[in-house]
Amino acid sequence: MNENLKIILGIVIMVILIVIFSMLVIENKSNTDLDTDHENTTDLTDKNTEVSEKKENEVENMNPIVIMETSKGNIEIELYPEKAPITVANFLEYVDSNFYSNLIFHRVISGFMIQGGGFESNGSQKQTKNPIKLETNKGLSNLTGTIAMARTKVLDSATSQFFINTVDNLGLDYSTQDPGYAVFGKVISGMDVVYEIEKVETATKSGHENWPVEDVVILKVYRK
Repeated sequence: MNENLKIILGIVIMVILIVIFSMLVIENKSNTDLDTDHENTTDLTDKNTEVSEKKENEVENMNPIVIMETSKGNIEIELYPEKAPITVANFLEYVDSNFYSNLIFHRVISGFMIQGGGFESNGSQKQTKNPIKLETNKGLSNLTGTIAMARTKVLDSATSQFFINTVDNLGLDYSTQDPGYAVFGKVISGMDVVYEIEKVETATKSGHENWPVEDVVILKVYRK
């Protein structure tokens, strides 16, 4: 009887030890799983932070966009301040002061460009700010849809007038023989409106050639 009791006790002790050992293994595994989950959560937090910072940087680096409302429809233009900081800053000053409201496109040449931003419909020229320094040879070209500053033969004479190229006008780019015309942005929406303006009938008015017979009015220009 004593011998049987010893055997039974031995078995019970072994079972208890096995149970205790199993519980320790499970606890260690659970702790390891929690640590892994913690590491994954940290990784997700880091990734979310990276995505958030990337979005913020994209917003900060976003080029300004202006909407030009005309009597023919709207034109949306992206500006390039990194390539043409002086020209863009000058243009935006005119935009922010509502300078362009109710001015017209006064010079339209099919197969070349449309020009505006300086004259009222009665033919009078609006008073502008001081002219700016010419910014060419900056890696921007007078391609179809680009906007550039109009000027006289004097290099640093651009003020408020601009033109939108309706074809690739590479002859207006900087070269060793010609300083060219300063591109500072591009139409990103509304080229159909630009082409519609390009098709209008023109005549000579107050000594100005290529003046639209019917006014093409710039209703207003503002930042998007």
